[in-house]
Amino acid sequence: MLNISKETLDFISKEEKSLKEIFTEIDNNCLVNSSKVLEAFQKYNVSESYFNSTTGYGYNDLGRDNIEKIFAYVLDAPDALVRSQFISGTHALTVALFAFLRPNDLMLSISGTPYDTLHEVIGITPNDSSLASYGVKYDQIDLVNDDFNYQEISKYLKNNKVKLIEIQRSKGYSTRKSLTIDKVEKVIKCIREIDKDVIIMVDNCYCEFVETKTPLTVGADIIVGSLIKNLGGGIAPNGAYIAGRKDLVDLAGERLTCPGEGREVGPTLGINKSLLQGLFLAPSVVASSLKTAILTSKSLEDLGYNVEPKYNEQRADIVQNIIFNDKDKLIKYVQGIQMGSPVDSNALPMPWDMPGYSDQVIMAAGTFTQGSSIELSCDGPIRPPYIAYQQGGLTYEYGKIGIAKAIENLKEEQEK
Repeated sequence: MLNISKETLDFISKEEKSLKEIFTEIDNNCLVNSSKVLEAFQKYNVSESYFNSTTGYGYNDLGRDNIEKIFAYVLDAPDALVRSQFISGTHALTVALFAFLRPNDLMLSISGTPYDTLHEVIGITPNDSSLASYGVKYDQIDLVNDDFNYQEISKYLKNNKVKLIEIQRSKGYSTRKSLTIDKVEKVIKCIREIDKDVIIMVDNCYCEFVETKTPLTVGADIIVGSLIKNLGGGIAPNGAYIAGRKDLVDLAGERLTCPGEGREVGPTLGINKSLLQGLFLAPSVVASSLKTAILTSKSLEDLGYNVEPKYNEQRADIVQNIIFNDKDKLIKYVQGIQMGSPVDSNALPMPWDMPGYSDQVIMAAGTFTQGSSIELSCDGPIRPPYIAYQQGGLTYEYGKIGIAKAIENLKEEQEK
């Protein structure tokens, strides 16, 4: 089958049999999240008229306006901005930060250094269009033992007037653990004991539907995510969302378009059906991605590699790390994922200078939507300890085949 040896297929099947109990728990969460999505569709009376398209300014788009209500309901949000005009999760985060922060305001990250593509947005890496160039100040507090540094956060808030606190739940290209809802809830309570007004913004990329609560459920003001990750279900061709407090969502709308028009404009250009269908499928697709990640973790650990998280650990996102400590093995594994993809399976990924990253990156993305990481994909910066960051899997079966292909390709490197 697909030039995968019987030995590798038998190994994968054996690993899979030990994961039934964990998979059942994932299925139970999927049922809860699916029920919530269906409830939202019925609450807002989704009909074929919602699939209609607008052009030009996009005034009076019934489908767009109701899609935002549906996303808000699913995310436990008072309001939501869901638009195809967002190019990526990074773009949505940028819009939110520029909407909420003003010159001399102070932004504090309490989950360490944000993801690489935000460095020039914030001004960590100098850029003439960064927040720093407009006089916005930035500081950060690193995690301690993969949890928030509660003592340092409390001390900092007592001594400084912070306008916005940013929390990045997923690990990005770091070696830390991703942050569960329980940890987010605990730190929000800590923050609110000191400052009731500071804006708490959560980068929720890769985390939707992994658990049954959202950061908004536990007290965050605003969350941001991409539709070519979890909530797009592999159907949405692009877009992102900003959800939470209505006043903040309105500010983001005016930053995305222009003051005075804000959310009233924005043509949907035929995307409404894809957004609704993607959201409808998302709980099941996220469940498949989680199962793929857990099978990867169990299999690669049993092959002698260090993995994070372990197969039986609580998960906050769909990302699986494999720490190779070897550049060539990282490259071989990523290339194997590409070989197991439905699109461009004959392409051979190589490290390259990718915009927004300080290191060369190798990326397997044989996906129907360019850059989609809810589809099985794998990437990693070419720097020690040479970690592969794998995510996605539209169905568990395709994910399993992709892993088998990657393991088969990795064997060739081991046998040299």
